[in-house]
Amino acid sequence: METTHQSSTKQDILEYLLKHPQATAFELAATLDISPQAIRRHLKDLEAEELIYFSVSVQGGMGRPQHMYQLTRTGRDRLRRDGADGYGQFAVSLLDTLAQTVGRDQVSSILRKQWERKAEEYRDRLGDASLSQRVATLVELRKAEGYMAECHPVESSESSQGDQFILMEHNCAISDVAESFPSICGHELEMFAAVLPDCTVERTHWIINGEHRCGYLVQARRNRL
Repeated sequence: METTHQSSTKQDILEYLLKHPQATAFELAATLDISPQAIRRHLKDLEAEELIYFSVSVQGGMGRPQHMYQLTRTGRDRLRRDGADGYGQFAVSLLDTLAQTVGRDQVSSILRKQWERKAEEYRDRLGDASLSQRVATLVELRKAEGYMAECHPVESSESSQGDQFILMEHNCAISDVAESFPSICGHELEMFAAVLPDCTVERTHWIINGEHRCGYLVQARRNRL
């Protein structure tokens, strides 16, 4: 039972660092509600596994240096590939074979068709609920597929055209495929727009560009009279 708890805590640390570029041991301890001594043991283990590293020290409130912990590429890749069921490399190999056989343009068309089918599936699951409910359901569907997804409402202003939400995915369940066929990300953006036809959907962050997450701004269209 203790080993399971330790594994769960280490996973929580990795997931926190995926969502936040860096954090101190005290910040992690406070967030995860465990002692600083315990968090340091977990951090030491994760360092030994080369999943995290600490960067330049900063001055704390009492002048004591603190280490800022971050994910290594290995740690980030592990989380981004969670949910891929170990088939990522097989999918890339299959698509490479298709590209050699029918050409990359044809493969792109095939991927677009796949996302169109996925959009139809999502729309059936989302139904005619309110936008906030549909976005929340979409997040749960993405989580079930291995994405570390979440959404947050954006405060509206007088110039706002309607309800707005930021949809974030802190990992990529198809990262292997996206790295070899980045056009798939464009199809994904098209898919979100098709799933929410009464909204505009814009990409705000992109993992492929080296950012820590993929992000989308979902905004309800203004009703035209």
